[in-house]
Amino acid sequence: MRLRLPCLFLAGVLAPAAALGAAPPAQPKSGPGGADYAATDVTKRAIGTASSASFVFHAAGTPAEPRPVVVLLHAWGAVNPQIYGGLIDHLARKGYLVLWPRFQELGKTRPGDATANAVTLVKEAFAALGSDPAARPDTARVAVVGHSAGAAVAANIAALAKAEGLPVPKLVLALMPGGVATDAKSRGIVLADLGQIDPATLFITMSPDRDHLPADRTGRRLLKEAANVPLERKLFMRALSDGHGYPAFSATLASPGSFNEGYDGAKITVAPDPKGDPKAESLRRQKWSADMVLTGEQTVLVQQLANNATDPLDWFGYWKTIELTAGAAFAGKDGQALRNDPALTDMGRWSDGWPVKRLVAEAPRPESASAPAKTGAGATASTPGPSPKDSGTRRR
Repeated sequence: MRLRLPCLFLAGVLAPAAALGAAPPAQPKSGPGGADYAATDVTKRAIGTASSASFVFHAAGTPAEPRPVVVLLHAWGAVNPQIYGGLIDHLARKGYLVLWPRFQELGKTRPGDATANAVTLVKEAFAALGSDPAARPDTARVAVVGHSAGAAVAANIAALAKAEGLPVPKLVLALMPGGVATDAKSRGIVLADLGQIDPATLFITMSPDRDHLPADRTGRRLLKEAANVPLERKLFMRALSDGHGYPAFSATLASPGSFNEGYDGAKITVAPDPKGDPKAESLRRQKWSADMVLTGEQTVLVQQLANNATDPLDWFGYWKTIELTAGAAFAGKDGQALRNDPALTDMGRWSDGWPVKRLVAEAPRPESASAPAKTGAGATASTPGPSPKDSGTRRR
């Protein structure tokens, strides 16, 4: 016993030190989220004009087959594609055609106009790219991925696709959804009738474990209002922070950002607005309103997005999830099939072999089961859903 006590004490002291020395997992060499890229060079160009532009990214060269499409919708104020440059580069080099509609002009666009702008831009982009041999978009394999306010715009595009003559997306992935107006008169993105989303759509929302409450509320609202999409085609996911080793990483509202200066929109040639262009004139003459200006919180979010390092949350969390869920949606699989795939939630291992905290993936409960239940006189139970404890430190 005398010999064991010092040994136990020493083990207790050394264990935290060993954990602090553990390095996070590197990007996997292959598979979804992995570095097995089919291309090195990426074509970067713009469609439209200065006041109404979409950026297009795809692997250089002419593809043998049409490219699956990811329509990537930015957070409010994050109007430069370089903020998501790491993700864009990854998807383009993996073989996707990435369409990035700039649906907001800073200080000039109201949130209430965002959806109409995005729909117009996406429609014009598909029309322009349809006969382009280098782009070759596969309109039968389209995913819309939105972040923050862009998540609501993504859901709206899916709801309006048939009526607007757009390709019907097979996947809607809402990352850290937010910025939704409570009603038609409130500041934020006004939701369309999400009950019009095609029932065959795979609809997934993801929240962070840090600052999770607003994303949880909005994510559950989106899933609920997409009433014609069956429960088995919906998933509620959560990304978790992990501070087991160094550097730690933190799942926040801004963590999907992956800055890459090579995707600076200012360095991509955009045609000027033609003289007398009605869109440009309308934008110039519209009446100013306070909701055109970023709030303090929105400004901070954009700064945090631009300062994010690329880390395991990107490779194993967001990038892998996009690839896996898009592949499942294109193959007609549902949420249950995804949940049965351990690769969906796996986040790799720290260098000492300790597993990184896995993603959470849950099927939303039926409406009758998810309503708050009475637990006493006038009391209600807490809203169901995952609520893992925070861990780690702020993402660097």
